[in-house]
Amino acid sequence: MTAELRSVVDGRTMVLTIHNPEHRNALGPEMYAAGVEALNVAESNPEVRCVVIRGEGESFCAGGNLQRLQANRQKPPEVQAQSIENLHNWIEAIRAFPKPVIAAVEGPAAGAGFSLALACDLIVAARNAVFVMAYSSVALSPDGGGSWSLARALPRQLVTELLMAGERLGAQRLHELGVVNRLCDAGQALTTALAWSEHLADRAPNVLTSIKELVGEAGQQSLHEHLAMERDHFVRNLHHANGGIGIAAFLAKEKPRYE
Repeated sequence: MTAELRSVVDGRTMVLTIHNPEHRNALGPEMYAAGVEALNVAESNPEVRCVVIRGEGESFCAGGNLQRLQANRQKPPEVQAQSIENLHNWIEAIRAFPKPVIAAVEGPAAGAGFSLALACDLIVAARNAVFVMAYSSVALSPDGGGSWSLARALPRQLVTELLMAGERLGAQRLHELGVVNRLCDAGQALTTALAWSEHLADRAPNVLTSIKELVGEAGQQSLHEHLAMERDHFVRNLHHANGGIGIAAFLAKEKPRYE
């Protein structure tokens, strides 16, 4: 069965499914370009307000296919470098995507699968989900932005332990650490993520874009620079049509319908 990234629109949400069940949804080069293209389609469609990324069946994503990586050792280093570049293009596309992206995690999220979940804006995880940066267990170092994301979210010593020791963390522990947003029963990650995405879809999309940009830039610039960025976003959103809709609806005690 060919590994692929499947795309379907459910209401106001585009669901991207990593489909490679024979290898616990291991990632492959054929998925990376498809992921970028799917986000381009979602961005250009005003009816799509959120994206959910999930894995087929009982696994989110096992990371890289070790058999493919072993075969790549017999090829020029440029082959693997290009493959990682393609993965990183998808990771950067998720981070730059102007709408919320939710990871719906069931079962294992290992290696680049963990990195992929971390690249999303929000994480919903089943209580049986397991997260592991397994790279050091096979004498490899992280990719997919995993070390960057974890270093922004957790203390340095804990990140170093996770990456060096390759220890498994359950969804409950990551929820306590603030990395996982919401827990759910096994088999309910997609349903929970879709319900959350519908809630987010009721909010002004231009404001969600601003918040994503502000959070993404926080820590990368000085307070003075960030305050100026907040000012500019606030003024832009106040004068957006949705600003008038939101304020008027609040004053009238009505539910707003944003453009």
